[in-house]
Amino acid sequence: MTQLGRIYLLAILIFLYTPILVMMAMGFNESQLYELPFSFSTRWYVALMDNQQLLKAGMNSIIIAVITAVISTCLGTMASIALSRRTFRGKSLLQLLLLPPIAIPWLITGTAMLVFFYWSGIGRGMHALLIGHVALAIPYVVLVVGTGFSTIRADLEEAAMSLGSTPIHAFFAVTLPLLFPSILGAALFAFAVSLDQFVISYFLATPGYSTLPVQIYSAIRKGFTPEINAISTLLLLGSMAAILIFARFAKPGDVRDKR
Repeated sequence: MTQLGRIYLLAILIFLYTPILVMMAMGFNESQLYELPFSFSTRWYVALMDNQQLLKAGMNSIIIAVITAVISTCLGTMASIALSRRTFRGKSLLQLLLLPPIAIPWLITGTAMLVFFYWSGIGRGMHALLIGHVALAIPYVVLVVGTGFSTIRADLEEAAMSLGSTPIHAFFAVTLPLLFPSILGAALFAFAVSLDQFVISYFLATPGYSTLPVQIYSAIRKGFTPEINAISTLLLLGSMAAILIFARFAKPGDVRDKR
C-alpha cells in the first residue's frame, strides 16, 4: 500500500470513529452542556441508574433483539439450507425476493407494515415489533449463512455417509460445525439490525412500550442529556465485546484443515 493510500485509510478511520469517541468522552464530562475544559465525572452514569425510562427502553431493545436473533437465525438458516442444497420450482425467484427487503427504505417498509398490521388485526405492540424485526433480519441471515454454505464442500457429507453415517447425522456432525461461524455471525448481525432499528419500532410500538432508539429520539426532542451518551457507550462496549468473542471463538476466515 502506498503512503497516499495509508493516509487516505487513516483519514477514513478518523472520520468514522471521531464522533463515537467524542460521544463516549462527553459521557464522562461533568458539564451537562459539554463545556470545556473537560472535567472527568461519572455523574451521568449515576443519573442513568435512576432514569427508568431509558433503562426500561434499553431492556426492551435487548429483549427484542435477542428474540429476533434467535428466531431469524433459525428460520434464515433453514431457508439457506433449502436454497443451497435443494432444487425446486421458484427457487431463483425466492432468492431474488430476498434482496428488496434490504434495498427498500425502512420508511416505506415501516409504513407498509403498519398498514398491513392494522388491516389484518395484528395491531401494534411487542408482538408486532418482533414480527417486523424478524422479517427485516431474515434476509441478512440467509445471505450470511448462504455465503458460509458456499465455502463448504458438499462431498464431505457424502464421505461421511459412505462410512455409514445417516444424512441427518452427517449434517450435524460434519456440515453444522463448519457452518457454525457463519450462523453465529448471522445471529450477531440480526441482533445488531434489531437493536439499531428505529423506523419499524417507531411505527409499531405502542405509547406505553418503547425501544431505546425511539426513547432516545423522544428525549432529544425534549432536550438532550448526557445520560444518552452513557447508555449509548454501554451498548457500544457490549456490542464490541460480542464481536471480540465471535472473533475469538468462531475464528472467521480460518479455513485450515482441522484433523
